[in-house]
Amino acid sequence: MIDHQTLLLTLGLGNACFAGLMSTYNCGRNRHPGLCLWTLARIVMGASQLLCWAAAEWLPEVESTGWIIGMALETAAYCTVFELRRLKRILWPVTGLLMLLLAAARAGDANPGTMRGLVLLIVALYGAAMGVLLLRPSNRGTSALQKIIGGNDVAFAVVLACWAWTQRGNVDGAASMLQNGQLQTLAFLSGYMIMIVNGFGFLLMCKQNDDAKMARLATIDFLTGLLNRGAFFERAESARMLAVRLKKPIALMMLDIDHFKEINDRFGHASGDQALVVFADTVRGVLRDHDIMGRLGGEEFALALPGTDLEGARQAAERLRMAVNAASVNIGGSDYTMTVSIGVVLIDPAEALTNALARADHALYAAKSSGRNRVEVAAPRQKEGLCHRYAWDI
Repeated sequence: MIDHQTLLLTLGLGNACFAGLMSTYNCGRNRHPGLCLWTLARIVMGASQLLCWAAAEWLPEVESTGWIIGMALETAAYCTVFELRRLKRILWPVTGLLMLLLAAARAGDANPGTMRGLVLLIVALYGAAMGVLLLRPSNRGTSALQKIIGGNDVAFAVVLACWAWTQRGNVDGAASMLQNGQLQTLAFLSGYMIMIVNGFGFLLMCKQNDDAKMARLATIDFLTGLLNRGAFFERAESARMLAVRLKKPIALMMLDIDHFKEINDRFGHASGDQALVVFADTVRGVLRDHDIMGRLGGEEFALALPGTDLEGARQAAERLRMAVNAASVNIGGSDYTMTVSIGVVLIDPAEALTNALARADHALYAAKSSGRNRVEVAAPRQKEGLCHRYAWDI
């Protein structure tokens, strides 16, 4: 059986070293709030373990408090990384209630075995909660790293829960520490693995998230959340090439918010940004999952519709136009109604994407010249000088 004091010293020094490592990594960069919480968790647990190693008589109060607060801080760190704000808000009241429960049990002269079992059960609940957070299905998917850390947390929770079960009926706190030696050794080893695997794993997970954010910034327009110009061209070109191989149609739109300069001039650029966000959200509500939309710059947008013929694209453009016209932006305390002009083309199989965009831009210009809040459908490529107009009055 592993000596308890030796384990406390090992865990305490290990947690202190991890806290220093994380502080160094988090220094001189945009401070990661999740790493700050994780570092604080390691400081709390490491300090309580070293104090208990130095003065064993403090063990029941100091070690249990350090474990509970430390595990709560680790759970909060995961909530921060995964942006689970609602869960994070209820975490602290729950932790407070658990600490009150522990204090009430002590005040009620609960025997040491019962107290130890209660502490183990609380720590196991936090471990299980972290495991669920890491292993739960999400839109981002569950990475192999999350599965390793989450599995480690769940295994730790199961071992602690089993150890807590063995403490029922034990009245001698000192004896209970020495009973069930194999289970206690397994619990301590699990705690050591938690420190090593989760410590490095959390650092790597934060780095993965930072890398993903950088990749997102490289492809996503920060204001609207739509694809930026470069990413739109890349994905639209891939969709065009796939359509050619499959001999499927693909349509293209150019969209421009009407009188957008007036919004900026009259109400300020913040109101203009707000209008762009409302426009993007409205469009997202109309599009299909596989449609490709990007912001080319300013108030100008482009939309590729794989598997859509010219008539289908015209109908989609009209639905989009009506949706934008029905939306409103609250500017200066009053609602402002936006309109959009749209140019639509069908990409010819032998046509380059840039040429198709140029034709769609000509159709968009025709819609603007004809009164705005309109959809203009360009003629097929072989009749490139003409436009068939579909106009709807405001």
